[in-house]
Amino acid sequence: MQIDRRKLIVEAASQSFALFGYKATTMDQVAKLANVGKGTIYTFFSNKEELFDEIMSGLIQEMKLIADGEYDAERSFFDNLNRILYKILDFREKHQLAMKMAHEVRDMGTPKAIEGLNALEGAILSYIQAKIRTAIDKGELKPCDPEITAFVMLKLYFALASQWQLSHPPLEKDRITELFQQYLMNGISAD
Repeated sequence: MQIDRRKLIVEAASQSFALFGYKATTMDQVAKLANVGKGTIYTFFSNKEELFDEIMSGLIQEMKLIADGEYDAERSFFDNLNRILYKILDFREKHQLAMKMAHEVRDMGTPKAIEGLNALEGAILSYIQAKIRTAIDKGELKPCDPEITAFVMLKLYFALASQWQLSHPPLEKDRITELFQQYLMNGISAD
């Protein structure tokens, strides 16, 4: 049976980045975890940055599959968005690499970790923007700037779902949905 060395290397690097972070991961560690010579890694990847980019690209694809799995054309825009954002947040919180990158950014500000998290957020924002454009075309949303609207929606949802609990009791999923709809769908004006 042919061994897929490239796949072994990617899996080993993903494990190393998740355990040690971007900054502390070395090609020697990856080679050891993959049980290959360091030179074998360089036949597939020219450096650690390229290997990391490959892994982040896979992570983004995985998140898109999760989002697509939640999307249902029969549901309303806000129902879909809420379900998708919940799944993405859950994925980010459970995925060891995403968590390690967030900690590395917070603790050390490693530029490549920042770049990786920005790529994840950018992919999420692009996905939401596309759904906003579709909702505008269907008349579910008023005309608006999809880029800014996606940003506001993502930041509000993540703030309610993860940042609120840093100084308050965590909000239940249903409460987050209710608040999300109150602020974005219904508004809070008494008029």
